[in-house]
Amino acid sequence: MNDAEATRRPGGRSARVRDAVHQAVLDVVVELGIDKAGIPEISRRANVRNSSIYRRWGTRENLIVDALLAASERMLRVPDTGSLHGDLSAFASELIDYLNTPLGDGLTRTLASFPESEETRSARETFWASRFQEILPMLTRATERGELPPDTDGRALIELLIAPIHFRHLLTREPTDHELASRLATTAIQAMQTVPGITAENRG
Repeated sequence: MNDAEATRRPGGRSARVRDAVHQAVLDVVVELGIDKAGIPEISRRANVRNSSIYRRWGTRENLIVDALLAASERMLRVPDTGSLHGDLSAFASELIDYLNTPLGDGLTRTLASFPESEETRSARETFWASRFQEILPMLTRATERGELPPDTDGRALIELLIAPIHFRHLLTREPTDHELASRLATTAIQAMQTVPGITAENRG
């Protein structure tokens, strides 16, 4: 089978190659750091030709973001508990559990330490835009249930929820647990319901 045929088959060799390359990216990033996550090392570990990686992903930054998104989608599922507080608490709890694993810790520090360049800036924006897009249905359900105003800035809500978790994990090293997740969910909801001006229209 040639590369073109593999690309057309979502569940065949193409999927196995993608999984192998993604795993190699995660291993290199956690073990060696983002600076040493180069295509040659990833190619060697995945047993895939350099040319195949460049043909599929184009750049190192695109590859790393794709691998991080796949890991996030797999380990940080968007909950549907039937209530906004339940969804936010569950999502924050999953994030806390994820950050307390070697993989979650390593990948989070990788995103935080991406060196500044046009390519990495674009990659980082792509990652977070994709993550917020995945979370959007959770907020849409809450709006339909009347738990949020229709013009709520969903991104601001998620930022209110997860920023303190990342702050503790990356900077203060204070403990995080599921009780904290519940408190943050309550605080974020109250802010969106009571503070005027936190709307998508007013995002700066």
